Amino acid sequence: MVQCATRYAAFASLFLLLVGLSACGGNQGSITVSPSSAVLLPGQSIQFAAVSSAGVSATEEPWQVNGVSGGSAATGTITRGGIFTAPSTAPGNPIVISVHGLSGQAAVTLFDPANIKPGTVSTTNNTLVAAYAIAVPAAATVFVQFGPDTSYGFSTSPVSAPPGGGTATVLVAGMRASSSYHMQAVIHLVNGSTVLDGDQTFTTGAIDSSLLPNMTATFTGKGTPTNGIELFSLDPLNGGNQYNAVATDLAGNVIWYYDLGGGGFPFPIKPMPNGHMLVVVAAGGALGGSEIREIDLAGNVINRITLDQVNATLAGVVDFKIASFHHDILQLPNGHFILLADYNKTYNNYPGLPNGTAVAGDALIDWDPVLNTAVWTWSAFDHLDPARAPYGIVNGVEDWTHGNAVIYSPDDGNLILSLRNQNWVLKLNYQNGAGDGSILWKLGYQGDFTLPGQQAPIEWNYGQHYPTIVSQNSSGLFSLMFFNNGNVRLVNSNNDPCSTPGTLNCYSSVPILQLNESSKQASVLSEINLSPAYSICCGDALILPGGNWEYDVAYDIGTPGYSHIQEVAGTQLLWNLDIAGQLAYRGFRIPSLYPGVTWPAVTSSASKVKKQRNAVPPKPFPIDKLP
Repeated sequence: MVQCATRYAAFASLFLLLVGLSACGGNQGSITVSPSSAVLLPGQSIQFAAVSSAGVSATEEPWQVNGVSGGSAATGTITRGGIFTAPSTAPGNPIVISVHGLSGQAAVTLFDPANIKPGTVSTTNNTLVAAYAIAVPAAATVFVQFGPDTSYGFSTSPVSAPPGGGTATVLVAGMRASSSYHMQAVIHLVNGSTVLDGDQTFTTGAIDSSLLPNMTATFTGKGTPTNGIELFSLDPLNGGNQYNAVATDLAGNVIWYYDLGGGGFPFPIKPMPNGHMLVVVAAGGALGGSEIREIDLAGNVINRITLDQVNATLAGVVDFKIASFHHDILQLPNGHFILLADYNKTYNNYPGLPNGTAVAGDALIDWDPVLNTAVWTWSAFDHLDPARAPYGIVNGVEDWTHGNAVIYSPDDGNLILSLRNQNWVLKLNYQNGAGDGSILWKLGYQGDFTLPGQQAPIEWNYGQHYPTIVSQNSSGLFSLMFFNNGNVRLVNSNNDPCSTPGTLNCYSSVPILQLNESSKQASVLSEINLSPAYSICCGDALILPGGNWEYDVAYDIGTPGYSHIQEVAGTQLLWNLDIAGQLAYRGFRIPSLYPGVTWPAVTSSASKVKKQRNAVPPKPFPIDKLP
């Protein structure tokens, strides 16, 4: 047995045990100090660790600061466990952390709140988004305030410093094209104080006007629109190369976009709690997509989910293979995604269906993005009658369920699914992944609820879109809002469809229904009747902070080729935004592009490259391609 007389015998023995090397004259391998660099406030402490090339951590090494074991008051001190405490004032020389006799080391920079190093602002892949980089100390956060002048007026969400401190980069989005902006980093330190960077300037790039949606905003002056911006999922049904995933201010100026290229459109795009965007990517003219992307505000793809990837995990587990993602995606509180997908089954000898009928139905997949696997599935074919087809069979294919939205019920952990072509909203037994997928109830004509006699059948949901829970609770007795398109609305006790001779014309509406899950009683609490507007597809509706309502009339047959978004206070119209030539599958108010941040409503003049409504009305949207 070899004896190694060394001052650091305890460390050597531990090191030998961890990396399996000889302590005497052998190759000791490599050691990495983590973090490799740090930015600290005077007197701030941080834990360093030494990790071998085998990835094993050792915590009792004799640490050094600038070659002195344990350090000193002038350069900072470090314990045998690797806890470094910065000096009260910056030394004349750099601070280097190392382990005696080993090559790994880390550099420490002292952050002086009275004399910070200015940040830098640079361009990104998105001509309307800047990258603001600035050094911040450990445990600090930084956000950027920005605007057309030094009063700023807008801000981002805070970004945390890297572990140990260092350069934090904030993506600054929400600016108009070809415009100059001022911006300033605001650093919140761990001691509670705030430090401001100097004012920085940035000029956004130009956008070819042919790429911009054709939008016209109108303010009635009858009230004040709710703060925030609009986020759009636009569908280029008539072709064209405009941007289809955009955010605008209330004046209709594009302040953010994601270029899907080649006529692709978002089906849909939704903000995520982490500040990224979630996009179901559909190709031009398609009614479904083959990929889901998580992107940052600069358009960088952070994560993606593909059809092939999902189908590979479904193989051998379920008896179906999904054909496309479509219409919606839901991120759950646990970080999983509920994917809305579809697939076809062909029926022979099924009552009510001609032999050889291809039926397109929906599936839901609970996708774990950490394990990259499906952990729960649901199929409409297992629970509903494929012969129930209120909208019939088109070109030999029954577009049977046509799911268009899925939301989460936090009270009971179940899912609520909107099936446009069944005129039903379903509640599914999901129970946070432990449920059997059974249908707990069906809301709509021939469903499980009853309406008061004077409300049925005209107030049932027909071709509905975008249900939202508008009460504090989501089970028992609760309230549900949706855009009621009104397709083939039954208007009297004889169940006559709208627009038949002697009946009402078809129309769309925005109701709030109160649902009693125990008694299966429903009633209309309030409603906006949009007659004579009749939107035969798409749309959404929500209650804004402060109580105003906003809704998307995507395809009013009276104004073909146009979509319009409206905000109302009671019956008073406050704001209207017309979109020409692109179908607004969804268009709704969000507080800002950043979680937890609300921007003031912008009603000022349009940007230099904003398009105006065409003198010649756009072509009507093709009905056979409506999403």
